[in-house]
Amino acid sequence: MNPDWLRPDWPAPPNVHAVFTTRHGGLSAGLYGAMNLGGHVGDLPQYVAGNREILGHALGCEPVYLNQVHGVEICHLPAQAAHTPLMADGAYTAQVGQVCSVMVADCLPVLLCDVHGTAVAAAHAGWRGLAGSGGEGVLEAAIRQFKPLAPVEYAQAAPELIAWLGPCIGPMAFEVGPEVRQAFLQSSPEAEICFVPHGTGKWMCDLAGLARQRLASAGVRKIYGNDSSAPWCTVSNPSRFFSFRRDRVSGRMAACVWLT
Repeated sequence: MNPDWLRPDWPAPPNVHAVFTTRHGGLSAGLYGAMNLGGHVGDLPQYVAGNREILGHALGCEPVYLNQVHGVEICHLPAQAAHTPLMADGAYTAQVGQVCSVMVADCLPVLLCDVHGTAVAAAHAGWRGLAGSGGEGVLEAAIRQFKPLAPVEYAQAAPELIAWLGPCIGPMAFEVGPEVRQAFLQSSPEAEICFVPHGTGKWMCDLAGLARQRLASAGVRKIYGNDSSAPWCTVSNPSRFFSFRRDRVSGRMAACVWLT
């Protein structure tokens, strides 16, 4: 593992492993330097392939890279059609050696495991996926995978889950319009505290704070990682993190979780 990559500080069982890559440790150059894992952002394909090989070697198993669409779909791994791109914003598995991963460059990565170490999941939570529809977003969809026989209610699954929130755009950098605020308030009035007025009709948004609210509302009590402070902000730490909001042309980092 590259020493700059983040290893989640969470009380996961010993057979649950996780990592969040940073800009360091790869082959890419320029705005993509150096550990860009995104194959869709304009970087040279051979560099992306080399970076993915570096990550796979470090993990001891190859991550599955999703075609993320800012939705709420969670796929189960291993997928039956592994040769086709998986259109999803999260992945779940109970299989040893199968890496769930999501790529980010300002959106929030959320990793989940259960306290028994029997399953793991990774979710890509931009504001659209996090808000979802009617209070059901990508995090609720991920939680539901751990107890598929208990639809819509999380009473059985959530208390047994541990969540880790990775770096994302911070509350001092994420300016949004009223439609973003309304997307959360219409189903979660308590989300009001995550929005601060900023100029005419604009708001500063605490994306990680919204995720902590949604996890807690679903019953998850063990929440670690991003506390919305400056060290976790992708925009404010250009030497360590990629940020699309800051640079417009940007690489992608990966949050990975797997079982051994």
